[in-house]
Amino acid sequence: MEIVNVSEYEGLAKEKLPKMVFDYYASGAEDQWTLQENRRAFERIRFRPRVLVDVSEIDTSTTVLGFKISMPIMIAPTAMQKMAHPDGELATARAASAAGTIMTLSSWATSSVEDVSSTGQGIRFFQLYVHKDRYVVAQLVRRAENAGFKAIVLTVDTPRLGRREADIRNRFSLPPHLTLKNFEGLDLGTLEKTGGSGLASYVANQIDRSLCWKDVKWLQTITNLPILVKGVMTAEDTRLAVQAGAAGIIVSNHGARQLDYVPATISCLEEVVKAAKGQIPVFLDGGVRRGTDVFKALALGASGVFIGRPVVYSLAVEGEAGVRKVLQMLRDELELTMSLAGCCAVKDINRSYIQTEADMFRALSRL
Repeated sequence: MEIVNVSEYEGLAKEKLPKMVFDYYASGAEDQWTLQENRRAFERIRFRPRVLVDVSEIDTSTTVLGFKISMPIMIAPTAMQKMAHPDGELATARAASAAGTIMTLSSWATSSVEDVSSTGQGIRFFQLYVHKDRYVVAQLVRRAENAGFKAIVLTVDTPRLGRREADIRNRFSLPPHLTLKNFEGLDLGTLEKTGGSGLASYVANQIDRSLCWKDVKWLQTITNLPILVKGVMTAEDTRLAVQAGAAGIIVSNHGARQLDYVPATISCLEEVVKAAKGQIPVFLDGGVRRGTDVFKALALGASGVFIGRPVVYSLAVEGEAGVRKVLQMLRDELELTMSLAGCCAVKDINRSYIQTEADMFRALSRL
């Protein structure tokens, strides 16, 4: 069967992967309401296309933190990619580089920052969890800098791991032939088998629950790399991120894997963009499966989007070629959407091209 859209990889990955691995990638927290809502919320946004616009040339390129990339579609940090494919993060890094976009490497990767750097040229960000042992944090950041990574993506929504019931049921642990490569030399590279989720136990033992805004300032004292704060969903936290000197915000609900019944990220985006007041760029992750989704996020003020699950699903099915295909499909769909909406460049996409449910209610209330 020819794969013609990004979502088709999920079913194929489910057939191919062990149940424990697929469930780890696919599941959300508790009732998984937010997991479904991350997709449903995109479906409730409508287009307001413009016609008779010269769209003979379409430019999907954009700039992120000063780096020119081919499209406003980047790769989010997803952990333990060698569970999906033997090449894991190395294949993803090569695919991102070939597509001319940015890859974010997870702290909990099964390939080290040095391994990923060795795949060749590419713009790469490093996602950071703050461990209780700040020496571990400082060493990780230094290694990422030395390996040529261009930004730190600080995940701020995980003082504890969300209740992922599939992982509890499956007694999730990292397969024995794999380790969390960035922590291998620190005796923190394995997940112990437990009566529940091995990852939840790891987080409870290692991750610093006292993390707060002053620690963003502390992070700036140990690195000159720009810091993107990932996991912000409100105007209040946006203003605090700006005050703390963040270089950008990623609106994220952790793929609906942390607190269930939070809104979809696309539903929070406009609030965050308005609070940022153009002082720092705002990005989005969560639920992006179509070029139309990308356009909707850009129209609501995002400077770009990050994709997670489509990467691991396509990696599982077709390795590096699968990830390349996902990126190409999304770019092609975005280009088509821009053409049909009447936008020739990413900078032309604005709020006037879409209609949200709130817009529809306001219009009705004026009748």
